[in-house]
Amino acid sequence: MGTYRIVVLTNPRAGMEEEYLHHYEHTHLDDVLRTTPYSSAQLFKLEAQKGAPAAHGYMAVYETEADSAEDAIAQMEANRDQREQSKAINRRDAAVWVFAPNGNVHTRTD
Repeated sequence: MGTYRIVVLTNPRAGMEEEYLHHYEHTHLDDVLRTTPYSSAQLFKLEAQKGAPAAHGYMAVYETEADSAEDAIAQMEANRDQREQSKAINRRDAAVWVFAPNGNVHTRTD
């Protein structure tokens, strides 16, 4: 069993950013935590970039323990029908990536 970070990249549909943000913060993240074994969930907004332009303006990051990266995705998919789905999320360009630690955590020592 390992620890995984699930990164979900999305955009709101045109003209629906306020509804998108309200749904994510007040419904979606808690729904995911209620219907999966995920231990944390947080939404981030892209504020600056350098290099290749980002395709997504928002990133949700979840944490879970799972047997594999594929299992971490399966945990998300298993009870999707128990979560309220918002029309404000543009699902056409959404992306899900699963990351596993690849080294130790480094911290400042000063």
